[in-house]
Amino acid sequence: MNWAVIFEPQNLALFGTGIVTTLGLLFSSLTVGAVLALAFALLLTGPWAPLRWIVGAYTYVIRGTPLLIQVYLIYYGLGQLEWIQARWNDVWPWTHFKEPFFCALLAFSLNTAGYTAEMLAGAIRETNAGEIEAAQSFGMSRFQVMLRIVLPSAMRRTLPAYSNEVVMMLQSTSLASAVPSLMDVTGAASRIYSDYYLPFEAYLAAAGIYLIASFALIGMFKYSESRWLAYLAPRKH
Repeated sequence: MNWAVIFEPQNLALFGTGIVTTLGLLFSSLTVGAVLALAFALLLTGPWAPLRWIVGAYTYVIRGTPLLIQVYLIYYGLGQLEWIQARWNDVWPWTHFKEPFFCALLAFSLNTAGYTAEMLAGAIRETNAGEIEAAQSFGMSRFQVMLRIVLPSAMRRTLPAYSNEVVMMLQSTSLASAVPSLMDVTGAASRIYSDYYLPFEAYLAAAGIYLIASFALIGMFKYSESRWLAYLAPRKH
């Protein structure tokens, strides 16, 4: 195996560009997805039945279809519609649909929003009734109970499941290489493979990068759980 090729300056720079793109795509999609997920979770647990049905249908479709298909539908579907292409030079937000990064970001954000919304909605529904009754006994309104009691508790209890979602999203960013001219870690490996015909070296190097990033994210979440979920740990006698 010719590992020296991977450590050539131009190939290290290629992987460096891929890492920046991958992490930028990951954290941007998680940020946008978290905002959407919070809104969707509140609608899923709210009193408005039509909105519950609409958001529930959305999360069902998102979780029931492959992410790669969603990426294709946005980049090759929406991005190639004549109606959008006629406006993507001067009409916002259609101007962004000619950018590969935006199309991938939109697909990943909508995907993680669907999964995270269901996790957060489940945690909201499982909030201890005693906590809500105690808050109401202090005269808190429905909005105050949700903002001060239910949401903070639900977010903390969602951490273990959300950590899995974040790691899965990191690995799913490899699908961004399906979008032309978007150079992520997998795209960098594919470029090196096509230039040098070294599939094992290129893709093993990419796998190592994903593995290191995954362990770093898992460590961050383990630390967060030890701090914010300490009250749920079994008591030591």
